[in-house]
Amino acid sequence: MKKLTPMMEQYMEIKNQYNDTLLLFRLGDFYELFFDDALVASRELEITLTGRDCGLEERAPMCGVPYHSVNNYINKLIIKGYKVAICDQVEDAAEAKGIVKRDVVRVITPGTLIDTELLEEKKNNYLMSIYGKGKGVGITYVDISTGELLTTEIVKEKFKENLHDEICKVHPKEIIYYVEDPLLKDLITDCGEKLNLYINDYEDWHFDYEYATKQLKSHFNTISIEGLGFEYKHLGVQSTGALIDYLKSTQKRTLNHLKRIQVYTLKDTMILDLNTRRNLELTETIREKKKKGSLLWVLDKTMTSMGGRLLRRWIEEPLLDIESINNRLSIVEIFKEDLLLRKELKEYLKDIYDLERLSGKIAYGTVNPRDLIALKNSIACLPAIKDLLSNKESTFLQDILSKISNHEEVKHLIENAILDEPSINVKEGNIIKNGYNQDVDELRYASKEGKSWISSLETKERERTGIKSLKIGYNKIFGYYLEVTKSNLHMVPNDYIRKQTLANCERYITPELKEMESKVLGAEEKVITLEYQLFLEIRKEIEKEVPNIQNTAQSIAQLDALYSLAESAYENGYIKPLVNNDHKIIISNGRHPVVEKMINNNGFISNDTIIDREKHEISIITGPNMAGKSTYMRQVALIVLMAQIGSFIPAESATIGVVDRIFTRVGASDDLSQGQSTFMVEMSEMANILSNATMNSLLILDEIGRGTSTFDGLSIAWAVIEHISQALKCKTLFSTHYHELTELEGIIEGVKNYRIAVKEEEDNIVFLRKVIEGSADKSYGIQVAKLAGLPTAVIGRAQKILMDLEKNDLAKHDIVIKENPLQGNVNNQQLNFLDIDNEEIISQIKALNLMETTPIESLNILYRLQKKASGV
Repeated sequence: MKKLTPMMEQYMEIKNQYNDTLLLFRLGDFYELFFDDALVASRELEITLTGRDCGLEERAPMCGVPYHSVNNYINKLIIKGYKVAICDQVEDAAEAKGIVKRDVVRVITPGTLIDTELLEEKKNNYLMSIYGKGKGVGITYVDISTGELLTTEIVKEKFKENLHDEICKVHPKEIIYYVEDPLLKDLITDCGEKLNLYINDYEDWHFDYEYATKQLKSHFNTISIEGLGFEYKHLGVQSTGALIDYLKSTQKRTLNHLKRIQVYTLKDTMILDLNTRRNLELTETIREKKKKGSLLWVLDKTMTSMGGRLLRRWIEEPLLDIESINNRLSIVEIFKEDLLLRKELKEYLKDIYDLERLSGKIAYGTVNPRDLIALKNSIACLPAIKDLLSNKESTFLQDILSKISNHEEVKHLIENAILDEPSINVKEGNIIKNGYNQDVDELRYASKEGKSWISSLETKERERTGIKSLKIGYNKIFGYYLEVTKSNLHMVPNDYIRKQTLANCERYITPELKEMESKVLGAEEKVITLEYQLFLEIRKEIEKEVPNIQNTAQSIAQLDALYSLAESAYENGYIKPLVNNDHKIIISNGRHPVVEKMINNNGFISNDTIIDREKHEISIITGPNMAGKSTYMRQVALIVLMAQIGSFIPAESATIGVVDRIFTRVGASDDLSQGQSTFMVEMSEMANILSNATMNSLLILDEIGRGTSTFDGLSIAWAVIEHISQALKCKTLFSTHYHELTELEGIIEGVKNYRIAVKEEEDNIVFLRKVIEGSADKSYGIQVAKLAGLPTAVIGRAQKILMDLEKNDLAKHDIVIKENPLQGNVNNQQLNFLDIDNEEIISQIKALNLMETTPIESLNILYRLQKKASGV
C-alpha cells in the first residue's frame, strides 16, 4: 500500500490542525497549496492548477504563489471570506536533519489583518467577541493594527436590540461568539449576513470565566483583573478573555501593543440603530455605498489616517455629555477663528504618518526600516505642534497636548542608526548608517576596497593582455569573471581559467580574482547579517516606547479631527451652536450639510425649525412629493447630530437641546430575503422606534402608513401620533400625505402644522423648498408626475379622472367601484375620522367655560368645531 512522501506527511500533519483554513505551505520561493485547498485557491485566485507527486497513485492537486507577492493573494482570499494559515520554515535548512521543520507562524482572518497595504487608511478593522448568557451579553472588540481594545456589558430587557445596534455601529470584519439563547445566535447570524461579516461559532470553554480570567492576567501581567476596569462585569471578562485567547492562537506571538482596555457603557454616547445610520447617510450613501455624498465626506478634512478613523467614530457615536460636547466646540472655535494657526497646523499634521499602525507594526515585529524613518519624521513635527498651541486658553486643549511626548530618544536612535533612504527589506542590508557600528563600518570598507580592487583589475588586465575589449562582470551564479570576445581568444594568458562559454565570448577567472571575490562577497554577506541583527535590537529598543507613542497618536488624532471640523466649518460657513439640556431645538435658517455641498451653486433654500414641549412637540409636515420634506427632516436630524459630535452646524443660529437617540423611518423597500413586504418592514421599524424612544429622543417619520390601504394607513398614522404625544412626548417631525392628520393641530396639544410652499403656474408647479406654517390643501400628484416625464396622454387622462372624482361623478368613466357595506354608498370613498368622533365634539362643547371665554376665542372655537363636524 502506497503512503505519502515525508514532505507530504509533514504537510498533512499541519493541515489537520488547521482544517478550517487555506494552508499556504512554504517550499523554496513559493507558497504552495495542495489537495482541496489547491482547488479552492486556483478557482478564487484564477491561478494555474498543477499536480505534484505525493507518494499516492494519483498526483496531489497543487497551485502556488510567489512568496514576495503573497500579500496580494492573501488579501483576495480574505475579501472572499477565507481564513489563511501561513506555514514557514522554522529552522535553518543548513542545520536541518531530514525534512526542514515547518509550522504555522500566523493565521490571517478578516478581523486580524495588520498589513497596512491590505487595510483602509481611514477605517478601523475590528474583530469582535460576543458572549451571551441569560439576559445579558459581553461584547469586546479590537483593532490589532492600532492596538485599540474596547469592551462593554449589556444586561437589561432590551439587550438583544442593543447588541444588534452595537454590531451595526462597530461593523467588525469578524465575530467570534458563544451564546446560549438560540434567538441571540440567529440575531448574530443575521447581522453577519446583512453586513457581510465573517462569523466564528467559538467553543464555549474559551469563554469560561476562570479560563478567561487566566488569559487576562497573563496578557496584562497582573495578579488580578480588578485594576482593568471590569468591576463586576463578568460577561465582559468572558468575552475579552476569549478574544485574547483567539488572538494568541491565530497570531502566534505576544501582542504587547494591546496593553490598555477601554471599558465603556452604552450611556456614554448616543445609540444609533442601523436604519438611522443608513437613512442619514452618515458614513456612506444608501445606494452606492460610497463616502462621497455622506456626512463624513463633508466633514472629513483630516490630514492623518488616525484622525480620519477618529472622526468617523465621532460621527457614529455622538456625545450625550454637555461638557464634553462644549469642550470640542471650544477648540473647533479656536481653530476656525484663526486662519494662520489652522494653516500652520495643517502643514505639520500632513507630515505625520499613521502612528497608531506604526506602533502596531513595531509591537508585531513587522515594521521595516522605512517605517522607522516615517516614525522619525513624524516625531520631528511634534514639538512644533505643541509650541503652536501651547498659548491657547483651553483646558481641554492643554490636556490633549499634555499627552503628546517628544520621544527624543526614539528620534535620536533612528537618526543615528538608520539610513535616510534605507532598503524596505530587513534582510537585504542597506539599513544601518556609517558610524553607528564599528563592525559594520569595517565590513563595508572591506567590501568597498575589494570592489575598487576588482574594478581596477579591468584596466590592469587590459594593459597586460593587450585585449582592449576585456571587461569584468558579475552574476549570482558564477560570481566575478573576466569576459573576452572570441576574436581575442588567441591573446588570453595561460593563467586564465575558463569558466563559461557563450555564443560570442568566453568567461574566465583567475585565482587572484576568486580570492578577492571571496573577501568581497564574504564581507557583504556578513554586513547584511549584522545589519539585520542590529535592526532587531533597534526595533526592540523602540518597542519599549510603544505605549507612549500610542498616547501621542491618540492626541494627534484628536487634534486632527478637531482641525477637520474647524476647516469644514470655515469652508462651508457653519456656526457654533448653543448646546444645552433645555429640551428645545431652535434652528434659524438651517441647511442640509450634504445637499448644499452637492448643489454647488449656493441655491439651497434654508429653513427654520422650532421643536419644544409646549407648542411644537410634533410637527406635521405636508406638501407634494419632491418638494423637499424628507430633505428638510434629515437636515434637522443631521444638524442635531453634528452639534452633539462637537461640530459647528449649517445655520445662522441654533440652540440644540441634547437628544439621547435619533430615530428615522424614511423610505421603504421590500425585504424579499426575509419574506417581508414594504409595509411589514415599515411597521417593524416603527415598532422598534415606539419601543425604544424616550421623551429625550428625536423622531424623523416620513409618510407612515403609506404601504397599505388609505383607511388602514391613515388609522395607523393617526394612532402613532397620539401615542407619541401621550406616551412618549418626544420631539417629532412627521411628514404625511394624509391631510386629515392636519386636523390634529387643534385636537392634540403640541401638534403644529407645517407645509412645503409651492407656486402654481397654470397646470405646473414650482417647488419653493420653503417650510412655512399651515397645511397643504392638495398633493399635486399629477403635476409631480408631469415633472417626472409621464406621457402627455396619461397626464391628460389623469386630470380628467381627478376632476370627475372630485365631483363624485364616476358614472362617466369605465370605472366600477363596488359598494362597500361598511361605507354605505359610493360617495363616501374617503374615511372621515370626524364622522365617528362626534362624542369628542360634544365633550369639548360641554367643557367650555363661556363666562371666561372672549368673543374672539369663542369664534375660533366655533370655527374649529364647525370644520370638524363638517369633515373639512
